[in-house]
Amino acid sequence: MVPQSLADPALADPALADPALADPALADAEAVVRRVFGFPGFRGLQEQVVRHVVGGGDALVLMPTGGGKSLCYQVPALCLPGTAVVVSPLIALMDDQVAALRQLGIAAGALHSDLEPAEARSVTRDLIEGQLDLLYVSPERLLGNGTLERLSRLKLALFAIDEAHCVSQWGHEFRPEYRALSCLPGHFPGIPRIALTATADPRTRIDILRGLAMPDAEVFIASFHRPNLAIAAAPKVGETAQLLEVLARHVGECGIVYCGSRAKTERIAQKLQDRNIPAVPFHAGLDPAHKRASLTRFRSGEPVVIVATIAFGMGIDRPDVRFVVHLDMPDSPEAWYQQIGRAGRDGEPAEGLLLYGGQDIAQARHWLAQSSAPDAQKHVMRAKLEEMIALTETASCRTAALLACFGETLPEPCAHCDTCLAPPSTVDATEESRKLLSAVYRTGQLFGAIHLASVLRGEKTDAVLRHGHDRLSTFGLGADRTSGYWRGLIRQLIGLGVLDIDTEGHGGLFLVAEKARPILRGEQSVTLREAGVARPRRGREPAFAAGDTAPGGRTKGGPVVAGAVVAGPVSEGRFGALRAWRAAEAKAQSIPPYVIFHDTVLRDIAAVRPQTLEELGQIKGVGASKLQRYGVRVLKVLLEADAA
Repeated sequence: MVPQSLADPALADPALADPALADPALADAEAVVRRVFGFPGFRGLQEQVVRHVVGGGDALVLMPTGGGKSLCYQVPALCLPGTAVVVSPLIALMDDQVAALRQLGIAAGALHSDLEPAEARSVTRDLIEGQLDLLYVSPERLLGNGTLERLSRLKLALFAIDEAHCVSQWGHEFRPEYRALSCLPGHFPGIPRIALTATADPRTRIDILRGLAMPDAEVFIASFHRPNLAIAAAPKVGETAQLLEVLARHVGECGIVYCGSRAKTERIAQKLQDRNIPAVPFHAGLDPAHKRASLTRFRSGEPVVIVATIAFGMGIDRPDVRFVVHLDMPDSPEAWYQQIGRAGRDGEPAEGLLLYGGQDIAQARHWLAQSSAPDAQKHVMRAKLEEMIALTETASCRTAALLACFGETLPEPCAHCDTCLAPPSTVDATEESRKLLSAVYRTGQLFGAIHLASVLRGEKTDAVLRHGHDRLSTFGLGADRTSGYWRGLIRQLIGLGVLDIDTEGHGGLFLVAEKARPILRGEQSVTLREAGVARPRRGREPAFAAGDTAPGGRTKGGPVVAGAVVAGPVSEGRFGALRAWRAAEAKAQSIPPYVIFHDTVLRDIAAVRPQTLEELGQIKGVGASKLQRYGVRVLKVLLEADAA
C-alpha cells in the first residue's frame, strides 16, 4: 500500500512537487526503502527477509537491537495490498512506532487501553475502511474484543510478531498470551507471518517456531555482534562509587541503571538525586501517574538516568541511550543482552557495565531453588544462570563469550570489551582442569558442581558414599582446593564450552567431547582467569580505528558520508541549532524528538550543510515525507546558525 501522505497531492510541499511520489512503483521494495525511509539501500539480511515475506513466506528474523528489524516488516507492509497487523507487547513501544511511521507519511495506528475513545474510534474506522498501512495491537487485544473476527473481513498484508522471544517459555520475558498466537494460520490461511526478536538462543528459536505454529518458516539470523557497544563486568567493591564513575563519563547523556529490587531502584535514584544527577526510579509498583511521568521524561529526549527494574525496557525506541549499568546480575545471557542492547541504538559508541558479587550469585541460585516452576523449566533456568555466571568470570573476550550463548562464533577477539582492552591476569589451570574433567567422566557425567567438588575434595557426603564415589581414583585429588575454587573452575569451563549442563535430564555436567578430549590427553593447555577481574572500560572512544567505517556511515578521523555528499568536520553550532529546533517541533506535536530525526541524521545535516532541498534529500534518514514536512525549515535553521 502506498503511504497515504505520499499519495495525497494535498499534503505535498509545492516546492517538492514530484509525480513519482504517487507512482505505483513505490510498491517496489527498494524504492520504498529509498523514498519512504530515506536509506540508500537495504542492510545485511533485510533484503532477503523482505523478498521472502513479500513472496508469501513465513519468517523468523533474529537481528540485534539497532540492526533494522522493523524495516523487515514495514517494507513488506507497504509493498503488499491490505493492512499489516503488528503484535507488540508494550503500549509505549506501539506509540513510538506509530509516531515514527506517521512522520514518514505512513498511515499507522494502534489499538490499546490507553487510547482516548475518539482516537480509538478513528483508528477503528480507518482500519475498516482499509486506510491503514499498519495496525499495532497487543496480543491480548488481538485475541479478544472480537478483533480476529473483525480482521477476518478485511484485506490483510501480513502479521508481524515483534519481541517474539516472549513466545518461548525458555525465554527471559515469557508471556503466555503470546503462545495463543499459534491460532493465526487457522484464522488467516495464506497470510504471511514474520516473527522478530533481538535475543533468542538456539533452544528459544525452536520454541518460538513451535509456539507460533511456523514449522516451515525460513530462519534469518544476523550477527549479534554490535561493534559500537563496549561491555564490561566487574566485582562490586563499592557499587555507588562505581556507578558514579560511569556517570562521570556521561554527563548530560541518557542512561539506564538496572537494579534487582524495587526498593533498590528508589534508594539508588535518591542517592543520585542527592548529588544533583537527574535520575528517576521506575518499577512495576509505582503508581501509574509516576510511571507515566518517568516515561515521558525519558521519551522527551531529556538527559535523564532511569533507575529501574526489568519492568522498564522491552521495546525501548530511544536511540541515544549511552550507557546501561547493572547493579545486580541478570538471570540469563539473553536477559543481559536484551537489556544492554538498549544502549547505542543509533550506532554511536555506548557501554554496558555489569557489577556482580558472590551474594548476587548465591541469591540467584536460592531464588531458582525456591521457584515453583516445573522441573524441566528449572533445569533450563539453571543452565542459563550458570552461563551468566560464566560470562562474569571469563578471561577471554567477553563479547565472544556472550555471542557464543547465541550460537555465534566471533572469528577474532572483539577489541572493544573490557577483557580485550585490559586483559586480566591468568593462570595455567591445565592440571586442575584435567582432574575435574576426569571426575566428571568417572562419575558417569550425571552430577552437578556441588557433588563433583565433594568428590575432588575427598568429602564423604551421603551422596558420595551412596554412589560409591569415594572409591574412585579421582576421590580426594583436589583436597588442596576449596569447594568454591572447583565451582568457579566449572563455571569457567562451561564458559569455554568444555563442559555443558544436561538441561533435558537432571542438570548434570557432561563433557563436550571435541573440546574436553584434547585437555584430558594433555594435548591442550587451559588458561583461566585468576581471582580479581578485568577493569571496566574507561572512556568512550569508538571501537574502530581511524578511517574505518563506523555504524551509521561515520568514520573516526575521516569525513562523513551522507548519500552521495561528502562532508568535513561537524559544526557543533549547527548541530545545536538543529537539536533546539527539533525539540521545539517535537513538543508542539507531543512526540519524542527522535521520531523526527535521530541525532545521527542531524549531525550529518550539520556536517554536510546542504544548500538545497535536493541536497538535503541525499542525506541518509531524510525520506520524502520528512523532506516535505521539514525541508524548508531545516534549511532555514542552517542559514540562521551560520549567520549567528
